[in-house]
Amino acid sequence: MRQTIVETSGGPATVAYDITGTGPGLLLVHGTGADRTQWRPLTEAVADRFTVVALDYSGSGDTTDHGGPLTLDDLAGQVLAVADHAGLDSFHLVGHSLGAVVAAQAAATAPERVRSLVMHAGWVHTDVRMDAEFRYWLELLAADARQGSELFVRMLPLMAFGPRYWERTDAAANEKLVRMLAGVLAPGTDRQTEVDRTVDLRPVLGRITAPTLVLASAHDRVIGAEQQQALMDSIANSRYAEIDAGHGAPAEDPAGFAAKITGFLDERLAVEKAGVA
Repeated sequence: MRQTIVETSGGPATVAYDITGTGPGLLLVHGTGADRTQWRPLTEAVADRFTVVALDYSGSGDTTDHGGPLTLDDLAGQVLAVADHAGLDSFHLVGHSLGAVVAAQAAATAPERVRSLVMHAGWVHTDVRMDAEFRYWLELLAADARQGSELFVRMLPLMAFGPRYWERTDAAANEKLVRMLAGVLAPGTDRQTEVDRTVDLRPVLGRITAPTLVLASAHDRVIGAEQQQALMDSIANSRYAEIDAGHGAPAEDPAGFAAKITGFLDERLAVEKAGVA
């Protein structure tokens, strides 16, 4: 584990990250409530040809900070600061959910540094329905904090996983998953959810110049198809792909999720090697 100190709007943060492998830089940005371990299957798949950097942004893992409110700019700034500290002048960039939004903000802030962008389950703007969902998450998290319950983690499989998960699980296996989630949920999930509520990429998406994969989940109950179309419409050099999973594809189908991303990244490597834009 490595660490770097990054200034944020609320004060300094000591941001933790791992660096693995060799080759062109690849920066990975996790989703709400997760941490850098979310990326282990992808890291294992590409570390022989990429220098993989996976960070914990504020609220997650080994990163520590002021404990107050966060902004999207704060989190994007942490991504770029970690790239600097890791010695990555340019890099490929992959994000899931809130991490996809953070990655897009970073790609719009420093377009000259981003060689390609993958956004899984990202979105353009938090609309009224999405905000209602995020407010419900916050109510569950607050109730859990007050009474020691596990309402939020019990909701997660219902919200995050598609029909293939439910077809192959049973009550005991799902209960085991809930127990595991209760043990790994990021302590700053509520702070990150507040960032989810504020997302509005409409002013910046046009600044992204990197070749972009908009990767959607076919059974995403959080992010609607209209959000994926809006990303496609707003990012000039973008294409669409889909995985047969729910919003939580990295956990529901780790191998399939990694394969979708790896295919795009390997194509970008081949294009760069051939010297084609």
